[in-house]
Amino acid sequence: MTTRTKKPKKLTLKDAFAVEFEKRAAERRAREEAERKQQELDLAHAEELYEALAADAEFLDKRGLTVDRRRYTVSLDHPHFRIAAYFEGGRASVTSADKRTTAPGSAAPRKQESVDTVEDALRLMAQYLADETR
Repeated sequence: MTTRTKKPKKLTLKDAFAVEFEKRAAERRAREEAERKQQELDLAHAEELYEALAADAEFLDKRGLTVDRRRYTVSLDHPHFRIAAYFEGGRASVTSADKRTTAPGSAAPRKQESVDTVEDALRLMAQYLADETR
């Protein structure tokens, strides 16, 4: 009984290209999925912060504040200032801006800090609010 050994198939440019192309496509799909999941998480954090800020309408009204959420940004607006948190990449960038020294409709940031949690964003927004209402 004799056993035949198969000749290994020769690698061709076409085969190598197909392997590389599929590898890159799989990497791209993985990156896109990770980005989509991160965006969903950022949006959920913005919604959570919005709900926390909007929970006490009487408090907001008493201080002349309105709360707004536009996609990943949650803002506390007052005629004289804006405090906002923008969620991106799992972090929140919280800013405080004075509306009195800029053109109508815009607000130049005076303070900015990045935090890792919704709770920290809420705490920082409260600190900025306290600074504005001294």
